[in-house]
Amino acid sequence: MSEFEIYVAIAVMALVNLFTRAFPFLFFTKNHLPKSLEYLQKYFPATIMTILVVYSIKDVDFINTYYGAKEILSISFTIAIHLLLKNYLISIFGGTIFYMALVQYF
Repeated sequence: MSEFEIYVAIAVMALVNLFTRAFPFLFFTKNHLPKSLEYLQKYFPATIMTILVVYSIKDVDFINTYYGAKEILSISFTIAIHLLLKNYLISIFGGTIFYMALVQYF
């Protein structure tokens, strides 16, 4: 890539970033959101969590002894944290940290 192309790519990325951050403020008023966005706001976090769980266990071999134990413990830990604290970010980060500790130390 030439130097000019790099500058153009940076400018395009900056504009796209600016547009995605300004989009909600430009097109939606604070008191009126479309029904489709209200639906996404309500159900999207649980959908993302489900996708992450399915993706994390899709290649785990559960047939051999102790295989999948770390994943099942991590998923159980994440569910327990979420039921206790009801915060998606803490659940995601807590479960990830717990899984990484299991992988590194056991």
